[in-house]
Amino acid sequence: MKLAIEAPPLHTLSIAGRDERFPVNRVFCVGRNYAAHAREMGKDPDREPPFFFMKPAAAVVDAASPTAVPYPPKTANYHHEIELVVAIGRGGRDIPITQALDHVYGYAVGLDMTRRDLQLEARDKGRPWEFGKSFSLSAPVGSLRRAQDIGHPSAAAITLTVNGQLRQSSDIDKLIWSVSECVAYLSEYEALEPGDIIMTGTPQGVNAVVAGDLMRGDIQGLSAIEVRVTG
Repeated sequence: MKLAIEAPPLHTLSIAGRDERFPVNRVFCVGRNYAAHAREMGKDPDREPPFFFMKPAAAVVDAASPTAVPYPPKTANYHHEIELVVAIGRGGRDIPITQALDHVYGYAVGLDMTRRDLQLEARDKGRPWEFGKSFSLSAPVGSLRRAQDIGHPSAAAITLTVNGQLRQSSDIDKLIWSVSECVAYLSEYEALEPGDIIMTGTPQGVNAVVAGDLMRGDIQGLSAIEVRVTG
């Protein structure tokens, strides 16, 4: 096949303990999936159906080793959101909840970095969130741990510190919609494909970072990430 222009780069993630890499296809993000975070965003935490937004593959940053992301333009309120990341290894449509975990390749720690001022302005005007959420280098993700190696975590402490100070602290057992439910529900609307990523939502404590800040994200049993914000 002859291409008219140079093909865009393939974005990939490290896999813990292996020399192969995981190719990133699409990035789906679950909004307000912890009750306490829904409250801090001024929303009702009742268990209504989940909603999703997307990031491009170019948003993904391999954070298997300490890395850096630039402070993005056009914002004065750049927020961290620590999340459990789910990597899809086998696609499917209308996946039953009881079979959803069979489609999961592995898990990682990730950050959904957000231009909060742009997101809230868009929300208040009834406009799309893309400029607040879906920009390049906005999703640092650590090494994937394969499900066949660690199983499927349903309870694990999730924390984020900034310059050593605790900002976010919860447990993934507080997800409003579990990993199985997110996979199954999403597959009703969009056939999942190998290489898809699902970011499952963030707990309470989101806040701003500035150039020079060092973020450390941890989920018990997964590989921690360290990400510094540069100017």
